[in-house]
Amino acid sequence: MGCWGKAPRSFSPEALLQAVYISYKIAYNKTNLSIPSAKGDEIMDKKILIVDDEKNIVNIIAFNLKKEGYTVITASDGEEGVKKALSEDPDLILLDIMMPKMDGYEACRKIREKKHTPIIMLTARAEEIDKVLGLELGADDYVTKPFGVRELIARVKANLRKIAALQQIQKDGTQQEGFGKLTIDSERYEVKRDGNPVSLTLREFELLKFLVQQKGQIFSRETLLEKVWGYEYFGDVRTVDVTIRRLREKIEEDPGKPVYIRTKRGIGYYFDDENE
Repeated sequence: MGCWGKAPRSFSPEALLQAVYISYKIAYNKTNLSIPSAKGDEIMDKKILIVDDEKNIVNIIAFNLKKEGYTVITASDGEEGVKKALSEDPDLILLDIMMPKMDGYEACRKIREKKHTPIIMLTARAEEIDKVLGLELGADDYVTKPFGVRELIARVKANLRKIAALQQIQKDGTQQEGFGKLTIDSERYEVKRDGNPVSLTLREFELLKFLVQQKGQIFSRETLLEKVWGYEYFGDVRTVDVTIRRLREKIEEDPGKPVYIRTKRGIGYYFDDENE
């Protein structure tokens, strides 16, 4: 039973499911199910897609998102989630992992082939490998069940604010910036190495852009989590490590000997093209 504790052998499957649901409700209630809405927030007109086969959990999430002013659409399995992600053009996707027909990992991969929409994975599995796999497939963030509603709403807002910031950069028409063999085009969300396009997720682009803007300045994982991901307390610093590794694999000639994204042992990461 994992985090739910070991159940007596006399419990029926139905009773176990009911116990799980009650545990979720307790976790949600501890963080106040009804969250005061933030009327007037500039990101409240956004559309959120929830992909999860647990109807009770979907209802709780949808209720709180709607209370915050978001438009909510839902899907009950991975296949339906991919279809709605492509047809409904949501601003953000909450994607469960364990689902019928198609799991969240495969759904994330298929969505990433067509869209750069921010994806927050919802997982009941706390193992690091499960979180890393989602990030490796292109997810921007993850939340481990059972989670508090306040935490989830904070993650949603943080990811949407990052989208809004990049859209403002695009509106302002920022010009291309060159750093050695790298070219970063903020207007097109595009990175090239030696003139060849490099495919980055939105979060990877944000992290690279942030480090480039403060070239030579060293940032701890905690600071990067706050500045790039947009939240201070909820994140796992391993998220930063995974994203850094993915970036190096894409922009460095030799990821094992990086010349752009450098590590200052015991302190953090920084951008440096002096050795190019």
